[in-house]
Amino acid sequence: MLAKVNTAAVLGIEALPVEVEVDLSPGLPAFTIVGLPDGAVRESRERVKAAIKNSGYSFPTQRITINLAPADLKKDGTGFDLPIAIGILLAQGLLPSEPFADWILVGELSLDGALKAARGLLPMAFLAREKGWSGLVAPEANASEAAVIKEVSTYAATSLAQVVEHFSGRQSLPLARPIPSAPPDIEEDFADILGQASAKRALEVAAAGGHNLLMIGPPGSGKTMLSRRLPGILPPLSREESLETSRIYSVAGLLKDGALIERRPFRSPHHTVSDAGLIGGGTVPRPGELSLAHNGVLYLDELPEFHRHVLEALRQPLEEGRVTISRASISITYPARVQLLASMNPCPCGHLGDRLHACTCGPREIARYRSRISGPLLDRIDIHIEVPALPVEELSNWSRGESSEVIRERVMEARERQNSRLKEVGLWLNCQMGPRELAKFAKLRGKARELLDKAARRLGFSARAYHRVIKISRTIADLAGSEEIDAAHIAEAIQYRSLDRRISGLSS
Repeated sequence: MLAKVNTAAVLGIEALPVEVEVDLSPGLPAFTIVGLPDGAVRESRERVKAAIKNSGYSFPTQRITINLAPADLKKDGTGFDLPIAIGILLAQGLLPSEPFADWILVGELSLDGALKAARGLLPMAFLAREKGWSGLVAPEANASEAAVIKEVSTYAATSLAQVVEHFSGRQSLPLARPIPSAPPDIEEDFADILGQASAKRALEVAAAGGHNLLMIGPPGSGKTMLSRRLPGILPPLSREESLETSRIYSVAGLLKDGALIERRPFRSPHHTVSDAGLIGGGTVPRPGELSLAHNGVLYLDELPEFHRHVLEALRQPLEEGRVTISRASISITYPARVQLLASMNPCPCGHLGDRLHACTCGPREIARYRSRISGPLLDRIDIHIEVPALPVEELSNWSRGESSEVIRERVMEARERQNSRLKEVGLWLNCQMGPRELAKFAKLRGKARELLDKAARRLGFSARAYHRVIKISRTIADLAGSEEIDAAHIAEAIQYRSLDRRISGLSS
């Protein structure tokens, strides 16, 4: 007898329909799974067999053939256990086939028949809505993440037996409910940072325009403290951004308790991370730290300590806002629209230019250390600032500065100006502007143009750096509520690029 059950496979952040076909035929007992299953799917034979028996149902002593259609789509993960088990019971005539026509079944089975969490439930809920299907049957452990799609019914099950009872009409499964938003954690506040007024201002400009930023300073100057406070001055996630970011975390199996991501991510990978860990990869490509930081902040501490090939892999994704991972049989694109925040010491010992400690590095060591960051990558970082060590006088001054809330208000006002100006060309932040948009929305006149041209010749700006100064000045003007970019805005923007020569080794 032939039976069919619907499930789904996750490709990138999208779910694709998969039909589990089960055929029972006479012959010596065998259990075969075809349709490009990976190792975890092939191993489901043992889990499914034990789960069916330990749940009190008979397991057929016939030839069992499982086909996962379409056969040319790679199937990976353990979420196919439940539909395979239900398909076998259907093929034996132990369940009516009609109720399964428009339901997605997904879940990993324990040997005793209990259901464990599965990855990618949120993309599967989007698929069910798109197809107009009734909904999902998913493990109770994380069914709540699919329940946020209100147009789709998501039933939460704890075991194979519960699913059988539900579709037999003897006992209904409970509907999963989305987990209510938890109260926000106490934000790390800018008011707690002593001194560093120029660094705080640079972070405000970066937040307002979505600009990438590099901080250079000795150990203990506050670079990490400043970085961790950047998400607190960014606008809150919109509903669309929250769902998109949550889909990435759902695919990665990182949605905590099935709750949506409602705060901008802050990811800070260690400098020993591999290119697959940062960009994404694997036999079946998974999202890396870059995609997990989508719509948030990716912070790279000790930037020169990262492997050079890892840093170079960032160049294209930073420009395009997405990362494409290609393998021989598959190519997957993950969104990766992030704000890059990085920090580094000025030299290997960290004390170059420090008034309190003498530097022990020679010129060659310093040049070699700085050359670990390539010019093309540096060009993609809009703002470079120095974060000097604080003198004792400022350390003993405990007066609080502006709070993150006050700064966030200015940032949101500046972003509203950008959005209203750029929406006609399909953009929303100054950092996204290309040459055409710069010519239209960031025209320089008189002294502003003269000042920029003079600085470009003196500091050796590349074409990309030249345009980035204009983008930064446009953001500074937006923070000031000005439609025109004047010389003062250009002067401040140039300060944020004045380290180009210093870092590239052209000057000490």
